[in-house]
Amino acid sequence: MTAPRPAPAVPVAAETASAARLERVGELQARIRGMQATRLDTRTVPTHPALASVLPGGALREGAVVQVEGSITLLMAALAGPSRSGRWVAVSGIPEFGVEAAARFGIDLERLVLVPDPGRQWLTVAAALADVIPVVAVRPDGRLAPAEASRFAARLRQRGALLLVDGDWPGSDARLELERSDWTGLDHGHGHLAEREVVVRVTGRGEVGRGDRRRLRLPAGDLGFAAVDDLPRHRPDLAARAS
Repeated sequence: MTAPRPAPAVPVAAETASAARLERVGELQARIRGMQATRLDTRTVPTHPALASVLPGGALREGAVVQVEGSITLLMAALAGPSRSGRWVAVSGIPEFGVEAAARFGIDLERLVLVPDPGRQWLTVAAALADVIPVVAVRPDGRLAPAEASRFAARLRQRGALLLVDGDWPGSDARLELERSDWTGLDHGHGHLAEREVVVRVTGRGEVGRGDRRRLRLPAGDLGFAAVDDLPRHRPDLAARAS
């Protein structure tokens, strides 16, 4: 008669190992959640308060492509916040971008890189700038294929850079458009232009796509930028001329 074999201890060991793995997985999940939260917190780019009132979430973000259309002054407002915070900014393919005006609006000229005429290699130049400079403004020279735009966007996300585009860009994250512009200061043909009140419309993906409008002073009387009161959305009388 054969004696019965003792029950193997493998199930107990397996249960112990499984519990250890679950505990380890829980630890990793907690670490990942912490890393994701930190990354989201650091993705915001210092943004001028005037534009913060326009943008969903109140800030520009790293890795994003934002079209800024209708006004070089509006583009300068987008650059002023990051520049004032100490970040380098670059402007490529916009020869009328004036350094005197940029300085008046708060852009630090010591941290400004200008490439007025990148020529046909504008995309290569923009990519090289985005590799080393956190905020780049560019005017495309011709149409950009969606595949090229997608590759460039992936590069921006990898580098944590922000791209501001004066023109069209397939698949952009947001679009700031100047819908109306009115100057004050002239009286019957006399006087000096004091400030300009504009209507800016923001559209884009997700929450941005609702098409909010805001009134801004670009520039205000002190040559800065300022937000005015909020506008109701989709008012038909705001389909005015842009300048």
